[in-house]
Amino acid sequence: MSDAAEVLARCAELDRFTSCAPALERVHLSPEHARANAAAAGWMEAAGLSTWTDAAGNVCGRREGREPGLPALLLGSHLDTVPDAGSYDGMLGVVMAIAVVARLGDRADTLPFALEVIGFGDEEGARFGTALLGSQAVAGAWDEEWWDLRDRDGVTLHRAFHDFGLDPRRVGEAARPPESLVGYLEAHIEQGPYLEARDEPLGYVTAIAGARRFRLSVVGEARHAGGTPYARRRDALVGASEAIVAIERLAKASECIATVGRIEVTPGAVNVIPGRADLSLDLRAATDRERDAMWERLEAEVRGLCDARGLRFEALEVHRAPAVPCAPWLQQAVVDGIRAAGLAEPLGLWSRAGHDAMAMAAVTDVGMLFVRCFDGISHHPDEDVREVDVAAAIDALEHAVLAVAERRSA
Repeated sequence: MSDAAEVLARCAELDRFTSCAPALERVHLSPEHARANAAAAGWMEAAGLSTWTDAAGNVCGRREGREPGLPALLLGSHLDTVPDAGSYDGMLGVVMAIAVVARLGDRADTLPFALEVIGFGDEEGARFGTALLGSQAVAGAWDEEWWDLRDRDGVTLHRAFHDFGLDPRRVGEAARPPESLVGYLEAHIEQGPYLEARDEPLGYVTAIAGARRFRLSVVGEARHAGGTPYARRRDALVGASEAIVAIERLAKASECIATVGRIEVTPGAVNVIPGRADLSLDLRAATDRERDAMWERLEAEVRGLCDARGLRFEALEVHRAPAVPCAPWLQQAVVDGIRAAGLAEPLGLWSRAGHDAMAMAAVTDVGMLFVRCFDGISHHPDEDVREVDVAAAIDALEHAVLAVAERRSA
């Protein structure tokens, strides 16, 4: 079996660890998470890595370099999923990293750094609503307020740690000091259509989107649907609908992405004019400057639309994550790896989706390799990759590691 075929077979094996078969759902600190960690640890050990589960529930493996105790080049991604997930978002990167260490074999013992592989336990945030818990812990950015987060069954994160066999008091031990790391490399499916549009198997990431999320509220007046003439109406849903169309129009004319993913209407009766509409806004861009400038334009436009209709507009920011540029030297290592795999002019892309590399950038330099995925589909059972592309990605990631070693030695 080729390395690529084995990687795909292992991704399929991870599909068995789900809470709702035949669909795939594997959330943080669940029994399925524990089983996925155990499978990954077994593959790591077969590749010559010593393994452990860290204090935040991430599965880790290490192979020493030319001398014990050297800083590590960390390879990895995540093992958790969204509900009704596909087979490759996150998992492909973990399993590919293990394959690269196995392929390097005894050459790993001559590297000027240790090699480590990590399978983060919570990138998606599907269980507790706060993403990147595993990588935030490794980056030393744990927030004590997270302990009170609850899942849909009312289980707190603190309780889930205990149930998983972890000691919440020791979560700080997962943090890695900057001097212990050379850098972090993550391979991931693109989750977009750009590589496929260019008929290219691989690309490198220039930056990861800076995101802001808002709860927007349009407030009008709930009145009888039959008895209130249009001239007297202050319909919050009509105002919100106009706002959504304006948000799309402005975003499409820019390099930003703005998405309204949820809307809730009050009182929600068929014969009552909506008095309030609450909607979500997810805003992303390659840089914080572009993102923030777009928010100013959106806010002014929507506020003007609401004023014209006699509606009140409110905006509450609920999440902010800075854009994360990939380190130029690691970008170059990934480019060198892609070229060594046979692609002369790799495509650079900014990642519209978030990744564990965002958190890891707080503690070390990061770089990312993108793998083409069918039709750009992700977070869906139709997620798919080609074996030939996975083979090229393994080659590229291996050569990227060697490029880092060459730079480190020089």
